[in-house]
Amino acid sequence: MAEELNISKGNRTEMYEQLLPQIKALISGEFNQTANLANIAAALRQTFGFFWVGFYIVDSDTELVLGPFQGDIACTRITKGRGVCGTSWKNSETIIVSDVDAFPGHIACSSLSKSEIVVPILKQNKVRLILDVDSNKLNDFSEVDQRYLEQLAQIISESICD
Repeated sequence: MAEELNISKGNRTEMYEQLLPQIKALISGEFNQTANLANIAAALRQTFGFFWVGFYIVDSDTELVLGPFQGDIACTRITKGRGVCGTSWKNSETIIVSDVDAFPGHIACSSLSKSEIVVPILKQNKVRLILDVDSNKLNDFSEVDQRYLEQLAQIISESICD
């Protein structure tokens, strides 16, 4: 198992293209979901310097519960359809929010979060996890982040979700 990242600074596309194979190597052979999600959150935060990176786990038909993350303390439970994470879960779609204060019903776990991307992770067409990435900069996420984080979601679905 690789336990060190080797990422050359560049644009986000170049960095994601270096990171994703290393994440695959990092989780290869480890079958504990908590350990793998923790390392993935750390790898994303370490590579890009995001304010907060973490996972919410579908805990029931109506709630997400906080999973492994990197960053400041976070909201522990989120209701389906509430906030960016709950909306992403309800609609089974990635959401990019350029200004979280402009998102109706945004849940402000930290006032330092300014923009966000949320990616659902599906297994057998059912959302099992939510990847939540926050930035302390406005408009910090683009289609590049969406494309590569959705690829990461597929890796997670194939490797980790049970």
